[in-house]
Amino acid sequence: MSLHKNIGKSLFWINTFKIGIPFFLIVTIFSLLFNSASDIFSGNFDKVAEVHFTNMKWVRFFLGKIVISIMYGMYITNKKMK
Repeated sequence: MSLHKNIGKSLFWINTFKIGIPFFLIVTIFSLLFNSASDIFSGNFDKVAEVHFTNMKWVRFFLGKIVISIMYGMYITNKKMK
């Protein structure tokens, strides 16, 4: 079935978020570890917060990951729905 027809179904959105939320969490954790692993493992969480979350940096940090997670969830869900 096409994406246009699937978007109107509530089951589509439930499955999209079932896929998208775990993907978002994995991508967020991986991103933090990739960019700030030394600060995280040394316990320097103030530096991690300063680099990623202060002065509205959290919007840029999370916005891309949210968009990518929803798009990935929609793609996988649409692919699996018959």
